[in-house]
Amino acid sequence: MGQRMGATLVIMRVMEKQTEFVNWLRSVAPYVHAFRGKTFVVAFPGELVTAGDLQVLAQDLSLLHALGIRVVVVHGSRPQVAEQLALRNVEARFHNGLRVADSAALECAKEAAGELRLDIEAAFSQGLPNTPMAHSAIRVISGNFVTARPMGVIDGVDLQLTGVVRKIAADVIQPIMNAGGIVLLSPLGFSPTGEAFNLTMEDVAVSAAIALRAEKLIFLSETPMMTDAGGAEIRELSSHQAEAVLSAGFLSPEAAFYLASVVKACNAGVSRAHIVPFATDGSALLELFTHDGVGTMVTYENLESLRQATIEDVGGILKLIEPLEADGTLVKRGRELIEREIHYFSVIEHDNVIFGCAALYPFPKERMGEMACLTVNPEVQGQGDGDRILKHIETRAREAGLTKLFVLTTRTSHWFLKRGFVLAGVNDLPQDRQQIYNWQRKSQVLIKNLY
Repeated sequence: MGQRMGATLVIMRVMEKQTEFVNWLRSVAPYVHAFRGKTFVVAFPGELVTAGDLQVLAQDLSLLHALGIRVVVVHGSRPQVAEQLALRNVEARFHNGLRVADSAALECAKEAAGELRLDIEAAFSQGLPNTPMAHSAIRVISGNFVTARPMGVIDGVDLQLTGVVRKIAADVIQPIMNAGGIVLLSPLGFSPTGEAFNLTMEDVAVSAAIALRAEKLIFLSETPMMTDAGGAEIRELSSHQAEAVLSAGFLSPEAAFYLASVVKACNAGVSRAHIVPFATDGSALLELFTHDGVGTMVTYENLESLRQATIEDVGGILKLIEPLEADGTLVKRGRELIEREIHYFSVIEHDNVIFGCAALYPFPKERMGEMACLTVNPEVQGQGDGDRILKHIETRAREAGLTKLFVLTTRTSHWFLKRGFVLAGVNDLPQDRQQIYNWQRKSQVLIKNLY
């Protein structure tokens, strides 16, 4: 009897593990589809190498490559340069956190970059059976892809051979990625006259992400998880919120430098940027393939174009939704109703013309919210405005303490299903909303968890 019970428990545990695996694989599938063919710039400091994490990082980035993601790797080298300086008895000099690179310091930077390049190439060359990189055969390509210029004199201090990026050779890098290669960039750049300059890893990574129109910029940082002044973890910020955090001045200099870098990238067109502590095993994968991640994500949101509606927007909203009301896609709303409920609406505008809108109606008792009247002008559909409005409404719902968002639709269920909503029933709606459900329209109910 005892043996049978033991065998049954073993079988149940195996089945539970199988179910967990299947559920996990299904949960990451949307990310795999979304990321395929996109460009990710992944940057890490020299501290990651000294911590002994290079081999594992290479395995994780190889997995991204295997999933069809175009990967550009940027490495830092500060501790390695410091080691070379110490070996040569050269004093390290800094100004405002930037290295003052004379000719001796530049030679140390070259030496460090050369060694790191070989170590990184070796890490990506792993291919032993029974390892995560078995049969990967990944090719890592590096070269003179970064054009730089001297940083010059700052606050009366000549930074000498410390430089800034002038141009990234995107036209050369793109074909390499198209051919299946991973591009490796070092924190060194070259002028058209053949001079070499020491650069910051952050400057190279941001410039590469902008030039390549990367979907994501990911910094694997030596800094811990970013927290606000009260010690609460900072998981997600708009670029404007990030600028406010920087102005508040409570971040460490290292964390502030990372945050300023991702703000620059987002404001220049990179839609998502992440700062992820590398101390967590598999941090890049956890950040990319789990809902909450393990780092801080900064997104671009132009507050002048995506905002809460005001009474002055009523006319623009009516003009936008009237064609959809006429064909039955949306429930008819009169001007008086829109004016009365304008505080529920958000709008997106370009050149002072409203091109999209949506409303959020909260049901605090059930901690649910209804997103209604999501509309984007047909002239600009396909440019991502619908997703931006949805993201904005989700943020408003979370800030209001809501944990679920639901929509009622007769024609656009597939659009919502692709974005994490699931089919539900009328009985799953808040009680007050059930009472005014229109049984003649027979709208489908879709719900999305926000936590």
